[in-house]
Amino acid sequence: MVNQKLRHLFSVGFISCCFCLGIGIGIVIRFGQMQRSDAATTPTESLQLPFVLPENQANPSDTITIKAVGDVIPGTNYPNYRLPRFRDELLPKSVRGYLQGADILFGNFESSLTNYPYSAKDVSQGQTFAFRSPPDYAQLFADVGFDVMNVANNHAMDFGPIGFRDTVKNLAAVGIETLGHKNQILYLQANNIPVAMIGFTTYDLYNSVNDLEAAKALVLEAKNNANIVVVSMQVGAEGTGALRVKNETEYFYGENRGNSLKFARTMIDMGADLVIGHGPHVPRAIEIYKGKLIAYSLGNFLGYRTLSTAAETGYSMILEAKLNSKGDLLFSKIIPVHLDKQGIPRIDQRFRTVGLLRYLNKKDFPDNQVKINKKGEIVVMNTQ
Repeated sequence: MVNQKLRHLFSVGFISCCFCLGIGIGIVIRFGQMQRSDAATTPTESLQLPFVLPENQANPSDTITIKAVGDVIPGTNYPNYRLPRFRDELLPKSVRGYLQGADILFGNFESSLTNYPYSAKDVSQGQTFAFRSPPDYAQLFADVGFDVMNVANNHAMDFGPIGFRDTVKNLAAVGIETLGHKNQILYLQANNIPVAMIGFTTYDLYNSVNDLEAAKALVLEAKNNANIVVVSMQVGAEGTGALRVKNETEYFYGENRGNSLKFARTMIDMGADLVIGHGPHVPRAIEIYKGKLIAYSLGNFLGYRTLSTAAETGYSMILEAKLNSKGDLLFSKIIPVHLDKQGIPRIDQRFRTVGLLRYLNKKDFPDNQVKINKKGEIVVMNTQ
């Protein structure tokens, strides 16, 4: 697909990030205007995932399509070398095809794009990991068409403030915006519709899900300046024991990982139109709340020789959501993906993620009006 991005840069504030040792860095975040042409279409026919829109669909020029994936780690060269021979191997052509056709393509980046040699973590301790990927890997994601990467997560500072700054700089150099900086609202023009995006996680270094008052203020400000507000949240415990959505604070190795249900619903209450979750490394249920879509976790998307692919950690997806210029959800679906043993995503003809989500939805939201059919389409049932 031919991507044409016209970026009008302006400063909307100074974003300060301070490292746990008291080291501070300042970053002026750029906000852009993106324009795209749909020279290629998503090859949904081969996967038998028909693109069916409701009868009351708005004019296509009055809509945007957002596609989102979960956690992304494109291999690491620290503390040992775990990278593919060629970086293009990380995203097979079949998967790339399904990432096309979006006005905004989003992912959660959980590595550092830096050559800085010193990690901020002691990886000799159990369950402590630091990931570092070559800076030129940013071009891989630009070639695929990613527009925004979340960097508010527990691996963004694996190589301290220098590694973090390098990651932001290297993504910006190939036209990819970064999301989740403290007090940041990222404004975009997608298909001539003003869109605001805000990223949250569980650490005060970034926008915190545990500071609801500050979060609500950001969403209110965004809603006053954009037609559509998208919230990204890195929240919840991790692993196959963390599949369920609970209305309670979750903990992982003693660390407060927030209350995903309370946070997501509060963001919708304040004006958010779409909430995208990631971090648990497994898929979680999908909810329609007040007519808005909440995807509680998209799971792992790419974890070359870094992330577990056992059981449900290997279940993944591409979430597609079409909204009109008022933020109303018109259509959404799950494109099922499965990670191979190396952590490389493959389109899943067995639809395992779809089956898992249908099961989780029945367990976590049995009375909710959202259903997922066998083709992965998210159907809002008529409750009248």
